[in-house]
Amino acid sequence: MKSSGANKPRAGAVRKSSTGKQVGSGGQGRQALEGKKPTPKASDRPYHPAGKRKAANDRFAAAGGKRPSSTGAPQRTATRVSNPKQSDEFEVVTGRNSVLEALRAKIPVTALYIATRIEYDDRVKEVMQIATKRGLPILEVMRPELDRLAGFDSVHQGLALKVPPYEYAHPTDLLDKIVASGRVPLLVALDGVTDPRNLGAIIRSVAAFGGHGVIVPQRRSVGLTAAAWKTSAGAAARTPVAMASNLTQTLKAFKERGVFVLGLDGGGDTPLPELSWAKEPLVVVVGSEGKGLSRLVTETCDAIVSIPINSSTESLNAGIAASVTLYEISKQRARKK
Repeated sequence: MKSSGANKPRAGAVRKSSTGKQVGSGGQGRQALEGKKPTPKASDRPYHPAGKRKAANDRFAAAGGKRPSSTGAPQRTATRVSNPKQSDEFEVVTGRNSVLEALRAKIPVTALYIATRIEYDDRVKEVMQIATKRGLPILEVMRPELDRLAGFDSVHQGLALKVPPYEYAHPTDLLDKIVASGRVPLLVALDGVTDPRNLGAIIRSVAAFGGHGVIVPQRRSVGLTAAAWKTSAGAAARTPVAMASNLTQTLKAFKERGVFVLGLDGGGDTPLPELSWAKEPLVVVVGSEGKGLSRLVTETCDAIVSIPINSSTESLNAGIAASVTLYEISKQRARKK
C-alpha cells in the first residue's frame, strides 16, 4: 500500500509537464529579480525611532498639547513634587523659634502658614505681629496640610514659612558692577564649605569689613538657605552672592582681569600680617574645615595665606578665618588711602 505522500516529488526532483517536457526554472525567480518597492521614509516606518517619535507627536497634538521642537527632543515641563522640601521652587522653614528668628532677620518670605486652632504663646503672637506689619500673606491650614507642606519628618509646631529661592548673581557680572562703581574689588569665594552658618557668618563679615560679595560654587557647596539668611543677620539682603558653575575657571578668569587670588590655609607661606596685596583687587578663597582648599584651587591661587594662631589651637573654622582676614585687609586698605 502506497503512502499518501508517495506521489509527491522528492526534494530536488525535476518536474515535467503534462506533455512530458522538462519544466525549467527560468521564471521561478522572476519576482525576486524585479526588485523591491521604494523604501518608505523613516518617519513612515512604525518600528523606526523617527516613526515612533512621529506617532508620539501626533498623539500629543491630538490631545491638545503643544508640539515638541523640530529636533524631536521632548519638551521639559516643570513639575511640582508632593513634598515641597524636595522642590527647587521654594524652601520651607518650620518651628516656632526658627520662624520667629527668620522673620526677625528679615528673610524674604512669600507666605506664613499657621495651623488651625493653634495654641498662642509669646512667639506665635510676635510672629503674627511681624507678618502683619510686613504685609505677608497669612494662610490658616489644617494640620495634615501643614504636615505635607513641612514634610512628615519635620516638627513644625503649627508654623511654617515659605521662602523663595535666592537669585544668584553671575560672578562676571558681579565683578563688572564693582569695577564700574570705581571700587577696588574685595570678594570671598567658598571652596567646599557646606555649613550654612559659615556662609551666613562670612556674608556678615563681608558686609562689615567693606567686602563686595561672595562667590559659591554650584556643586559641593552650601547655598543661600534660610539658615544662612538667619546667620547673616540681614547682611544677605545687601551683600550679593554669585554662583560659579566652575570655581577654578572663575578664579582663572578673574586673574586674567587683574584680580589676585588668595587662599587661606594654616600651612600657607604668607603670614596674614605680612600681606602686601591688600590694596589690590582681591578674591579670598576659604576652604572647608576638614579638607581645606582643593588641589586645583590651591594651584590657581597667587598666594596661600596663613593666620598666626596659638599652637594649642589646631585651626579656625571657615567663618572666623574669613572674618579675621577681611578685618586685616580692611585695616591695611584704610592705612594706605
